[in-house]
Amino acid sequence: MVCNKPECLGNYDFDKIAYFARMKFIEGYSTIELLKLASSEHEKEEIALVCLLDVDDDNIRDLQLSCKYAGVCKSIDCREKLKSMIEEELATTAA
Repeated sequence: MVCNKPECLGNYDFDKIAYFARMKFIEGYSTIELLKLASSEHEKEEIALVCLLDVDDDNIRDLQLSCKYAGVCKSIDCREKLKSMIEEELATTAA
């Protein structure tokens, strides 16, 4: 599922990000291992979003982005969407 928020300039594929999240948090891949698997800069951005999920929300709010979307990105919105998708996936897997 591609992000359908018009203000999200990253146009990230949340299904792909959820795939990377499974690799990191369920299969145990490290951040470095995931980045080595990336086939594009866009995939590296998606992996970076995943790897920041274990940082608490208060620290993310203070994070100064240095990507090309820094002036308009609301990274907390992406985090909430990803967390919700991962929770749904884990609930389905556990059932």
